[in-house]
Amino acid sequence: MKAHGDANEIPPPPRKGPFLLVGLVGLGLLGWGGYGHWQQRAAATETQRRTKDFVPRLRTIAVERTDKPIDLTLPGETQAFAKAAISARATGYIAERRVDIGTRVKAGDILLRVAAPDLDQQLAQAEAQLGQLQAQLLQARAMVDQARANVNLANVTNSRTSTLAVQGWASKQNADTSQAGVLSQGANLASAEAGVKVAEANIKAQGATVDRLKALTGFKDVVAPFDGVVTTRSVDVGDLVKADGGGTPLLTMDRDDILRISVNVPQNAAVGVGPGVEAAIRVPQMPERTFVGRVERSSVALLSASRTLTTQVDVPNPEGALRAGLYVYVTLKIPRLEPAMTVPAEALVFNQGGTQVAVARDDGRAEWRKVHIRRDFGRSVELDQGLSGDERVVLSPPADLRDGQAIEREPEGRTPVQAAAR
Repeated sequence: MKAHGDANEIPPPPRKGPFLLVGLVGLGLLGWGGYGHWQQRAAATETQRRTKDFVPRLRTIAVERTDKPIDLTLPGETQAFAKAAISARATGYIAERRVDIGTRVKAGDILLRVAAPDLDQQLAQAEAQLGQLQAQLLQARAMVDQARANVNLANVTNSRTSTLAVQGWASKQNADTSQAGVLSQGANLASAEAGVKVAEANIKAQGATVDRLKALTGFKDVVAPFDGVVTTRSVDVGDLVKADGGGTPLLTMDRDDILRISVNVPQNAAVGVGPGVEAAIRVPQMPERTFVGRVERSSVALLSASRTLTTQVDVPNPEGALRAGLYVYVTLKIPRLEPAMTVPAEALVFNQGGTQVAVARDDGRAEWRKVHIRRDFGRSVELDQGLSGDERVVLSPPADLRDGQAIEREPEGRTPVQAAAR
């Protein structure tokens, strides 16, 4: 009975100690986790506060405002100020040659002499014919004098005959005949006077022929049209040349005391280019020398194919140091239409907002400004929009710099290397 009773006994309830211990441990872990989360939130809040209140020390530099002329360097080629291709105006043979390529001459110097015997004979014949015509003029004038005398005699005879006919001493037929003689002699006088005019016209025409031949004989001496240098020669003594024959000229000359250089100025600088703009010319083979010239003329209209302005620069060359045909660099001093601002390239930031710079305001805060680059010089850039010239810009602005954020400037005089070392 006892054994059966033991089997039906109820087991004692578990002790509360282990459960209480587990609960305390769970509460401790929960509290520790909450405390850790609170610490993280507090640290994040503190970080946000520090980030918000952080005042970075940044390097700044003053914007350089300039109104100096823009230096625009373009390639060009020197050309002679004037060129002349000298051909023959008299047919004949080259009798004398006084120059060769490279010979410097003055205006009016004889370069070649042409022997033209045919032309000389034509001139002599024309002068002889002119003398004949002048003799004919004298003869015609003598005939006029004779015709006037005959007219006077006919008038006297007619007057006398008419008087006698009225008195009855002469017949009416004689009176009519004398009157007809007056008319006939008047016609002879008019004919003689017309002969004088014809002779004078012939003399004038022949005189023009003589003058033309004299002018042509004057071209037997080929002279220099201006001061310059002979660049090519295609004839020698004994060569036959023909007047106005075309083809290869006898000589060519260049005027090189002044050279002209043609350059094509792009559209963005063409507005400021005009007569009087200074230019500096450099030759690669003469690096130690710089020649000074000025813009003298331009095409005014831009070339539609390249949008460039054809401009010519005149360069004085009294010493002959420059030569036609040289490849040169021309630096134009183009006046600015308005001042420009120059800043270091490291001040620029390129982002979704475009090209910007950070300006250090007088109130100690940063301000982002959108700018436009006019010219890029590599280490610096020239801006034409966004700055007025009295600002200071931040060098290498940090990516997280906010608009309106407080900043602290590096002391002026500290070099970028010192600032970086700090």
